[in-house]
Amino acid sequence: MTATLTPSPVATPTHITSAGHLPKWAPWALLLGAFAVSATIFAFVNAGNDPADFNIALALVVGLVLYMVLIFVISSVVESRRHAIDRLMTALVSGAFVVALLPLISLLYTVVINGLMRFDGEFFSFSMRNIVGEGGGAIHAIYGTLLITLGATIISVPIGLMTSIYLVEYGEGRRLARGITFLVDVMTGIPSIVAGLFIYSVFSIIVGPGTRMGVMGSLALSVLMIPVVVRGSEELLRIVPNELREAAYALGVPKWLTIIKVVLPTAIAGILTSIMLAISRVIGETAPLLLTVGIVQGMNLNMFSGQMATLPVFSYMQAKYPGIPVDAYLERAWAAALTLIVIVMALNLLARIIAKVFAPKINGR
Repeated sequence: MTATLTPSPVATPTHITSAGHLPKWAPWALLLGAFAVSATIFAFVNAGNDPADFNIALALVVGLVLYMVLIFVISSVVESRRHAIDRLMTALVSGAFVVALLPLISLLYTVVINGLMRFDGEFFSFSMRNIVGEGGGAIHAIYGTLLITLGATIISVPIGLMTSIYLVEYGEGRRLARGITFLVDVMTGIPSIVAGLFIYSVFSIIVGPGTRMGVMGSLALSVLMIPVVVRGSEELLRIVPNELREAAYALGVPKWLTIIKVVLPTAIAGILTSIMLAISRVIGETAPLLLTVGIVQGMNLNMFSGQMATLPVFSYMQAKYPGIPVDAYLERAWAAALTLIVIVMALNLLARIIAKVFAPKINGR
């Protein structure tokens, strides 16, 4: 008889398995400690000065740099050089993300804090007609911005979408398609003031010098919107699988119907996103609207007659040419800027909802 020897399991102490590794809370503790040291240093340097002069962004950057040094040194001692380099790279990537967010957070904070001072019912129900000094609102500029941007969207989206369909579905390898692509790339880099000058010059020749009206603003913005819509839609149409097109062709579906029923519904979510990006790109433009639309103090909803007010131009004029008291004009300028941000956020939220509703359903979901 041969006896079988079975080795008995050896219990491994928990303190041995966890040795050589920093606990999970250590990086967070070091990060908080680095920020605390950085804030203390900057508070000491700023002692005796106005608390508003405290540079929060610079303190955060110094805190991130201090954290990177600490996590690398401590990880090298406790763990290993490989772990230390890994933690340093993670800190660098995370720190770059935070630094990129700092200007956006600072901008939003500044606009919200200053804009809320006049973010009231009067601002959204009154124009500046017969208003001198305090009071008044920007309802005329809000309507003007929405109408002119809507007009630019109506002009740009069909042209941009049909151009992208031609480039992807019909123009592959053709000389005309290469020329269109080149022109679209050139138009993407056109300064906004050039678009405004172009439309202003055309209408000065056709209608007469000094002509300004809402439709001119829509045309100027469409010059800036079309290349954004074309490039975004083109890339999204290209990633639609060819198998879907081939399956439709195999069933005898003509090409134009395949594009409408298969290709476009598949890419609709991304196309809507690109359209919202194009709208966000132009809704805050000031220079082309200042040239083509001008500014008025009262309400004008006729885009084919007379000047109109828009939020970017309204904000610019209130800040550039304030009256007395100056604070009333600056508060209206900040409130107009905050209104623009709210409009863009609402449009992006609406686009996400529409994209979710019309996106292709997979397995009935």
